[in-house]
Amino acid sequence: MGGPGNTGGTGAAPRPDGGPSADAARRERVKSPEELRSHAWYGTGGLRSFSHRARTRQLGYLPEEHLGKPVVAVLNTWSDINPCHQHLRERAEAVKRGVWQAGGFPLEFPVATLSETFQKPTPMLYRNLLAMETEELLRSYPVDGAVLMGGCDKTTPALLMGAASAGLPAVFVPAGPMLRGHWRGETLGSGTDMWKYWDDKRAGLIGDRELAELECGLARSPGHCMTMGTASTMTAVAEALGVTVPGASSIPAVDSGHSRMAAAAGRLAVELVWQDLRLPELLTREAFEDGIATAVALGGSTNAIIHLIAMAGRSGVKLTPDDFDAIARRVPVLANLRPGGAYLMEDFHYAGGLPGLLARLAEAGHLHLDRPTAAHATLREQIAGALVHDDDVIRPLDEPLAAEGGIAVLRGNLAPDGAVIKHIAAEPRLLRHTGPAVVFENYRQLQDRIDDPALSITADSVLVLRGSGPLGGPGMPEYGMLPIPAYLLKEGVRDMVRLSDARMSGTSYGACVLHIAPESHAGGPLALVRTGDPVTLDVPARLLRLEVDEAELARRREELRPPPAPYGRGYGALYQRHITQADTGCDFDFLARPGEVPEPYAG
Repeated sequence: MGGPGNTGGTGAAPRPDGGPSADAARRERVKSPEELRSHAWYGTGGLRSFSHRARTRQLGYLPEEHLGKPVVAVLNTWSDINPCHQHLRERAEAVKRGVWQAGGFPLEFPVATLSETFQKPTPMLYRNLLAMETEELLRSYPVDGAVLMGGCDKTTPALLMGAASAGLPAVFVPAGPMLRGHWRGETLGSGTDMWKYWDDKRAGLIGDRELAELECGLARSPGHCMTMGTASTMTAVAEALGVTVPGASSIPAVDSGHSRMAAAAGRLAVELVWQDLRLPELLTREAFEDGIATAVALGGSTNAIIHLIAMAGRSGVKLTPDDFDAIARRVPVLANLRPGGAYLMEDFHYAGGLPGLLARLAEAGHLHLDRPTAAHATLREQIAGALVHDDDVIRPLDEPLAAEGGIAVLRGNLAPDGAVIKHIAAEPRLLRHTGPAVVFENYRQLQDRIDDPALSITADSVLVLRGSGPLGGPGMPEYGMLPIPAYLLKEGVRDMVRLSDARMSGTSYGACVLHIAPESHAGGPLALVRTGDPVTLDVPARLLRLEVDEAELARRREELRPPPAPYGRGYGALYQRHITQADTGCDFDFLARPGEVPEPYAG
């Protein structure tokens, strides 16, 4: 049978088995051409409408090509410096082909590209900027619906946050994972094996020649990381939310099925416009709970917590870190994927992809099966008939990779608003640990001093990095996998307890406590830690505690002085005035709050 991206010729969205889509009633039009949003620009008798039609003729389009048809914006995050998206220029043509086939009129919009690899200090600083651009483009142009093209870590949540706020019908097209890496007979995972072999280099186990070979073997094609990092986590979550073509999230970027999926997404977007099925109607609390369950079952990135909280907020749904912890306690890890497991995204795709994993979660009662998706009347219908073809890649319910989810939310006097650890990717011996703190004020100091023997860091030390949160980073960079001193690496130490108010890459691993809230720059307790203070991590008890008496902490608190704001002007100044903390999603307060936004007057 056909895979994702095949359709049955009826204009219906594809099922995982390639068969026809939802019931006929769901596919009936509820809008007339005169009710299309774009009609306000093109269809009235005034001067402005005449001008809009004349300028469309200037673009080279005939009246019959666009009048009375759904106008679908294709928001493309392609750029020359984003390797995850370097194929999206071509895929946009496939999307437009699908829109034309379904009787719509596609218009491609270039939007900000957030390259995890190159953008500094972190693309997280600019996630909300892309969300704003998405929302305002969709609102201010003659657009009836949208296809959102992304995949590199921050692009998925940013596009969906903006589109949810705009409130139009929308379909997400995941960029897809790159091919497996290879080096000297080994299969490599981007990110995960980069950290591993970089530590081998620092430990003196490999040299410059091996490192040069690894540079050419880690990332071999267009597409985002093929480990279960943030990119794969968030695109899978988008599929679980029901805003993609079924089966879309795991298709390798260079697979021909990816082109077919892109065309199917264009067709689906036109259908959603005629049905008037808007993105906020799909992004319900039930959908977000299923998104969390999916991230947990995948052993997904800790970054999903921040992004899902922000996405839910834009949809009028309140999520907290505690929702993740509660779901993680009951949902097992079924995907045997790096960094917590053995396989890569190609293997996951061939094993049945997300439809197969969702079918197993549904079997255990972990999903809300009667909610709608973009492609089907219910999630139940969407995953009907989905199969798993390799039980080692997508584990059976009675043989999970871990009995409960690999993410835990910690609290205590060091993290009154919560902190996060991906404990499935840590050495089990460290999940209950007390050790003396070694404190670094910022990441540059950490880089400069981590190998200094004078710090007397041992395997039992607790490395503490502050000044790296939403304000302090700025932008909450992925500094959370703090490096281990080279002299300890040479002794065979490969994991230590590490604390920070930063994030870490979803491809990272180790006993790294992240997202400590409030951050040190906001006066959080992390700012009170001194080198030598005992720190306790107890993951089973969900505890993170500074073992210093309250009177001493109160004295230290009185001595605190707020650090200077890094930005005196520009977007950075806007960011630092309005950014919220990790536990509430790091959105801008003025974007996250409810409120009416008027439709622009087009006449």
